[in-house]
Amino acid sequence: MIIKKPENKNKIRINQDIRVPKVRLIDADNKQVGIVDIQEALKISQTSQLDLVEIAPLAKPPVCKVMDYGKYLYELQKKEKENKKKQHTVDVKEIRLRPITDNHDLNTKLRHARGFLEKRNKVKFTVMFRGREMAYQEMGRNMLSKVIESLEDIAKPEGLIKMEGRRMFLIMAVASEKGKGN
Repeated sequence: MIIKKPENKNKIRINQDIRVPKVRLIDADNKQVGIVDIQEALKISQTSQLDLVEIAPLAKPPVCKVMDYGKYLYELQKKEKENKKKQHTVDVKEIRLRPITDNHDLNTKLRHARGFLEKRNKVKFTVMFRGREMAYQEMGRNMLSKVIESLEDIAKPEGLIKMEGRRMFLIMAVASEKGKGN
């Protein structure tokens, strides 16, 4: 029994893997040769000691280019690596508070939050209420207002202070730098 390997749809076909009768050919100097027979295209690529690479397989007829396939793959990897380097994923860091959190502890947590914000992450402040503390929701709201005041130079609130069940929360995001003139 012969097991056939499934073809990878993202794979770039080169040389003998191209299975169409005619292709639109671009030579090594980026000049259009025109629509030619696949055998003729392969001969042109072999005489220039390069590969025939299918660059637009969905076109009618498919577009093939005479180029160094190894160099082409290297440049693709290089571009992909460069694009990865430029992107930054934003994480949401959570800092938990209680309505009875002392000022010194709050200042320590605010220092941590400032560090997270400088690394361009969002910070979610959560005030948790237990038992009879639910009667003192105003203390939690005042604490979150204090957080907004102390971080207003680096961040801005992303929405209003919200209450969900026994938790009150606020999300702070880095202030945009467009208005600063840098």
